[in-house]
Amino acid sequence: MTFRPTLPSPRFLRGAFVVACVLGVMGPVQAGQQTAVVPHRTIYPGEELNADLVREVKVTNPNLRGGYVAITSEILGKVTTRTLLPGHTIPAAALRDAWTVQRGSTVPLVFDGNGMIITAVGTPLQNAFIGDFIQARNIETGVVISGTVMADGSVRVAPK
Repeated sequence: MTFRPTLPSPRFLRGAFVVACVLGVMGPVQAGQQTAVVPHRTIYPGEELNADLVREVKVTNPNLRGGYVAITSEILGKVTTRTLLPGHTIPAAALRDAWTVQRGSTVPLVFDGNGMIITAVGTPLQNAFIGDFIQARNIETGVVISGTVMADGSVRVAPK
């Protein structure tokens, strides 16, 4: 008795292909031209990106590795963490949000406790985002205090 190998039916293969595409296993299959954002000029670390510095181009290389920014709106207001070269895609990992407060700038310090609100002007001792617990120096007294960065850029002083 001999056995011959059986091939999966074309219907099964078509179904497996559709499932693989839906699950993202095979990636986009000519779903239309993709775009990538590239700089017009060299952009250095710490620069804030805006629409004038970049342009969108069509991706023509099917072997281009993912992880790059595809739409200009994704980079607006972001800050670069490394040098970006003209004509090269911008990796999403090379961008971060802008700091809410920057080290050395002046910020309002607000203490709210026991029915009393005290405000002063201070200098953050480190860069921080909203919600970060940081230290700041009161400009008038030189005392270093700790507080939380608020959305308006002030530092809410923690009571002792």
